[in-house]
Amino acid sequence: MSDDEPVRDAGFDDWLDALGDGDPYFLECEHGHGSLPPRRVCPEPGCDSTDLEKRSLPETGRIESVTVVSVATPAFEADAPFALAVADFGPVSLTGQVRGIESEDAEIGTTVSLELATPGSETVDRAVAFRPR
Repeated sequence: MSDDEPVRDAGFDDWLDALGDGDPYFLECEHGHGSLPPRRVCPEPGCDSTDLEKRSLPETGRIESVTVVSVATPAFEADAPFALAVADFGPVSLTGQVRGIESEDAEIGTTVSLELATPGSETVDRAVAFRPR
């Protein structure tokens, strides 16, 4: 790897690659607990299973929590203001920017799809985003 190539987080960057290819997934242990990479052990308290299988992520989720970020970290300041939400996708919840609507129109209960976004940042080249359906 040259000095110009970005360092990859094998689990998370592989997951972002799958999202970009339209095949997002989650990891499920034999007890049905869901998590996202990078995981080698189920994070559910008391489970500790190491038998994690890839499963297709549902196509839509539901916003469970949302806030408008007006003052962002330097990596996302070019995007501010933006809506940041936690969306329930069944076995897992994800955090991402809400795209395609005005920030103040993002509401709890909104059905969203998942997409890979390119933030207006020099330090972050890809991020999780939601688009209302």
